[in-house]
Amino acid sequence: MSINEVFENPTVKQVIFQINFPNLFFLENKIGDFQLKIMDKFPESSLLYRQQFVLADMGPSAKLSEVHEPERGKKIWQFVSPEKVQVNVLSDSLDLNSQFHKTYQNPSSSSRFRDAIQYVVDNFLEVTKIPKIVRIGLRYIDDCPLPEEITNDGYREYYNTTFPIGRFNLNDTNEMQFQTLVKRGEYFLRYIESLRKNSQAPSLTLDFDAFATAIDAKHYLKVCDDLHTIIIGEYEKTLKEPVFAIMRKPKE
Repeated sequence: MSINEVFENPTVKQVIFQINFPNLFFLENKIGDFQLKIMDKFPESSLLYRQQFVLADMGPSAKLSEVHEPERGKKIWQFVSPEKVQVNVLSDSLDLNSQFHKTYQNPSSSSRFRDAIQYVVDNFLEVTKIPKIVRIGLRYIDDCPLPEEITNDGYREYYNTTFPIGRFNLNDTNEMQFQTLVKRGEYFLRYIESLRKNSQAPSLTLDFDAFATAIDAKHYLKVCDDLHTIIIGEYEKTLKEPVFAIMRKPKE
């Protein structure tokens, strides 16, 4: 099947887009221009610092206070929309982090993540003029429904699983996780399937992280579309019809 609908109860919890580029030493002087360009949709702004530490080998007689030497914090310029979508800009990266968007580009929705990406990145490239992007990543994190009884047969009815449940029975499992990093043509996909039963509310997380390296900046949106195609293909391979039926149910 090919997903062409916006679900009432989508599994997606968080979606993240990121570009990495060489350190821009002039960025601090340009960030105000970028802020003005996106202020209409991302009016809230903050300057944050990410603290880093250097571990130095000073010998067995060194004091603890001498071993952990703090560096200056790394600046993060953060811009937030009324829907709490975050844009974070560092000297070598930009990311969009959203728990609001539930579709990438479905025309029946007025809130598409692709539109947010294009709005932010087009304005950023106009200000910075960077010709090359080191890495582009698109990541979807999904919280997925589970059958009432998490048995091997019940789980297989919901998901085309990567778990080795022929060897490890889910009846006896508290936690199980599968992770792989594979090539998809010229791109890459990191896929994680993670089940946890050691709490009052068992949870299943599917994590799709597709990325590309060494991209001409002018082609960034096409590459992002390709990454989304990879992710949606793996998503469709993983979920079975009972899960889609749950996603179509009206919200309670």
